[in-house]
Amino acid sequence: MYLRKHVFFLSLSTLFTTLVLAQGQVLDRIIAKVDNHIVLQSELDLAYAQFVASYDGLLPDDTRCRVLETLIINKVLLAKAEIDSVVVDRQQVDEQLNRRMDYFIAQIGSAQRLEEYYGKTIDELKADLRKQVKEQMIIQKMQENITGKIKATPAEVKKFYNDIPKDSLPFFSTEVEVGQIVKKAIINDEQKREARRKLTEIKLRILNGEDFCNFTIYSEDPVSAKKCGELGFFKKGELVPAYEAAALKLKPGEISDVVETEFGFHLIQLIERRGLEYNTRHILIKANSSKKDINASIQFLDDLRKKILADSISFEKAAREYSDDKVTSANGGWFQDPNTGDIRIPMENIDSDIFFIIDTMKVGTISPPITFKLPGGEDAVRLVYYKLKLPPHQANLKDDYQKIYKACLEEKKNNAINQWFDKTKSEVFIEINPDYKNCPILETQ
Repeated sequence: MYLRKHVFFLSLSTLFTTLVLAQGQVLDRIIAKVDNHIVLQSELDLAYAQFVASYDGLLPDDTRCRVLETLIINKVLLAKAEIDSVVVDRQQVDEQLNRRMDYFIAQIGSAQRLEEYYGKTIDELKADLRKQVKEQMIIQKMQENITGKIKATPAEVKKFYNDIPKDSLPFFSTEVEVGQIVKKAIINDEQKREARRKLTEIKLRILNGEDFCNFTIYSEDPVSAKKCGELGFFKKGELVPAYEAAALKLKPGEISDVVETEFGFHLIQLIERRGLEYNTRHILIKANSSKKDINASIQFLDDLRKKILADSISFEKAAREYSDDKVTSANGGWFQDPNTGDIRIPMENIDSDIFFIIDTMKVGTISPPITFKLPGGEDAVRLVYYKLKLPPHQANLKDDYQKIYKACLEEKKNNAINQWFDKTKSEVFIEINPDYKNCPILETQ
């Protein structure tokens, strides 16, 4: 809508891209220090590129300085959190990490494609992201401490809107509100027994002298299968609990019994323990759902759809209570724009599978149960609710109040953060590379 003075948090995709690209870089340099925290040139370049890509209009000359200032303020928030003993607990970090990984998987299409693209397992990617996610959560907690009580009144929203030059009001393309309720096909005991039987047979053959690596061709973890099932070194707490517990009971070279996790069934061999780290290889076999399992999920959602249509339960409540999709269920079933988090999504940002479903639906209707594959390849069924379609239009208070309210509130919060920064920057050590001496970051606003 207009250039924000600060953009406090990189998007999820930028956070992930920063991590992956930084790993492949040979040369980088520190351009700012805040106590024990640093800002790298690569961080600035990526944050600047993201801002340029998302900004609609002529960029001011000092945009790069403003983005750098945002990064430095984030580091000051981290440094001040250390001084004030502001922390986030491990469980919260794990939950946030899982949600973000679910988001990445949904964006790329499947867990397998994500692993193949980056050449790492999901657990390895989570380990790489953990520090960044934890730091971002601390930054968010600090920001909440500063701005949590700030609100925007309707009068302030109206004034904010009226102060925007009419020729600068954004034009929104066709937008939709779409939700889903997902039910996984529950795998029956017979299918689970078959997966266990296969791995038990493989274990016996290995114990009788055959090579573990010969059996990784049967593993449904495509990334590790190419490396004899090897995952690499992990610290305690970085892999799923059941897998880790079984692995840490082994001596180097020993093979576990069959272990069940959320990913399927594993045969694990401990390769090496090194201090607090350990390296394992595994063979993963997933139990497949049967047609009967899928039909049971179809029947469940068909009954739930009838209750929603009869107003016995709202769509949002049904999604929160019954949907197996973690990303949408927490939001009452609604898909969100990956760029803004809004439930009103530009049609061009809708997932292609959902686009083709709603293309055959009338606005205000709920689809019958539709079978599909989850990102990890599991069978599932979903209801799709096509709630709203808004034609292209210029921003106005009637149709876009929530967006304008968010922009107004963001400006008030940014102003509060700016004031906090001016008061706090003297409490920490800040050093900026001379190449950026023309950026008036340390000047009082």
